[in-house]
Amino acid sequence: MANSAGPETGTPEGNSPFHLPGPRARHAVVIGGSIAGLLAARALGAHADRVTIVERDRFPEGPEPRPGVPQSRHTHVLLEGGQRALESLLPGILSELHEHGAPRLGMPNDLVQWQASRFYRRTSPTAHILTGSRPVLEWLVRRRVLAEPGITALEGKEVVGLLGDSARVRGVLLRERGTLTRRTARPLDADLVVDASGRGSRAPGWLAGIGAEPPREETLDTGLAYATRVYRAGEDTEGPDCLGYYFMAGRDHVYGGVALPIEGGRHLVTLSGLRGSEPPSDEAAFTDFAARLPHPVLHEWLLRAKPESPVHAFRSTANVRRRYDRPGRRPAGFLATGDALCAFNPVYGQGMAVAALSALALRDALAARRRTPTTRRLQRSLLKASQQAWDIASGADRELPGATGDAARTRAVDRPAAWYLARVQDRAPGNPVVGAAFRAAFSLTAPVSVLFTPRVMGAVLFGTVRPAPAEPPMRPERATG
Repeated sequence: MANSAGPETGTPEGNSPFHLPGPRARHAVVIGGSIAGLLAARALGAHADRVTIVERDRFPEGPEPRPGVPQSRHTHVLLEGGQRALESLLPGILSELHEHGAPRLGMPNDLVQWQASRFYRRTSPTAHILTGSRPVLEWLVRRRVLAEPGITALEGKEVVGLLGDSARVRGVLLRERGTLTRRTARPLDADLVVDASGRGSRAPGWLAGIGAEPPREETLDTGLAYATRVYRAGEDTEGPDCLGYYFMAGRDHVYGGVALPIEGGRHLVTLSGLRGSEPPSDEAAFTDFAARLPHPVLHEWLLRAKPESPVHAFRSTANVRRRYDRPGRRPAGFLATGDALCAFNPVYGQGMAVAALSALALRDALAARRRTPTTRRLQRSLLKASQQAWDIASGADRELPGATGDAARTRAVDRPAAWYLARVQDRAPGNPVVGAAFRAAFSLTAPVSVLFTPRVMGAVLFGTVRPAPAEPPMRPERATG
């Protein structure tokens, strides 16, 4: 997709035009068939003659978990900002999700929510989340993307290195998955390589192998671990008027838990704990662990519910950001996206939304007419698409006990914002105005500046903390006026 006159360190914006002049076919390779990889391929489809997705797994025929997505059996939500981006990339996909039973929950109306040591008032919804299972969403996205002309997938293949040098990446080295030696690898030429291989990306080492400079990594780890099990709700004669439960661990309580509906009338229940307070993977102990939450309502729900799966555990939850946007020996023709660029603590439910927002940013940057979409500009656009989610996740995790990593330190310049955001969280449960602004920022539908509008600032700086429910609000509030 581009010829290169040299490394992209020559000017602040890079000096390698992205579009390839001349008649030669343009070929993009995307490493990884995850949601991030599939959507990146969709964005590239209008600008390349061919897009090849290289995936280590064999894709299942239907909506089934696969080994390359270790989190696929756990609770996922698609934030509203991600829903909008996904619909823009794949028009009609939200209707397909609805047809396949993906529930849509209004916040805070549909959930019993405990956060910042308070229950939220269940006022009229101002944001919505989709809580369907990850395999269903990935299957529907995969089906749509691979139906696009020019987009194909190589399954059961793994990338073991990059072709090219410190000036330009020219393709990848492939081998059959399970092959023990690199000598069996074969080249696959490409004008652009996009790494969407996830938080375990090996691209930094591959870049070093061709004489380029690997990115600096920023990390922040709370040690949070979680375990998940599928349940079917008990047949209560008069059940609660809510669709799920949400308890967020915080500074004063190290345990969390969620119960959210998925397809087929089932719920995914995920229990979590910070470092030293990890939930068990033992089935008998799983229910007992829920009794440690700040209120017994979810534990009591589990005692009545019927389990329909084993317990699955997950512990790789650190926030990790790779700074490919920073100056250095960065070759043209290589980009990183999704978790390979910026991976978040999954408790905030941002990963799928950021994957969609990143693909949308890539599509829009490629289509820009006034500026040549150099590799560096594209990479900066991808980082910008993940910036707000990173600020939210890292800002919240930085306040948790036991947080470690080079991004865990609170700088003096960050303290005023941290003080203000703490006041926002104190007021969001009981104040609908502050709560609506908080949800808009958290759902990635509005910039963080929505928290600094005059009306919100007045409530945050001068308003008192309004009373929040002392007990779980089992019924939504009636709208007045």
